[in-house]
Amino acid sequence: MCDASNFALGVVLAQRVGRFSHVIAYASRTLDAAQVNYTTTEKELLAIVFALDKFRSYLLGSKITMFSDHAALRFLLKKPDAKPSLDIIRPKIVL
Repeated sequence: MCDASNFALGVVLAQRVGRFSHVIAYASRTLDAAQVNYTTTEKELLAIVFALDKFRSYLLGSKITMFSDHAALRFLLKKPDAKPSLDIIRPKIVL
């Protein structure tokens, strides 16, 4: 699960057992001066990249499901002519 605010990113690594999710780890960090100026969508994408980098050792070789509260992400990740800044982030998400 990933979320971004105007000044920070927060992510949760959880494992689903049956119908329930059990938290394994939490991580967060503040945005730097340049990242504060990102659009909301770019901040949400940055949170996903942060989660994948932070929890890489847990995720390697596993099928994962990423949850975000930002509805436009699904559309933007499938859109071939996305903004250039999204083109920089997209390869990091599609591992």
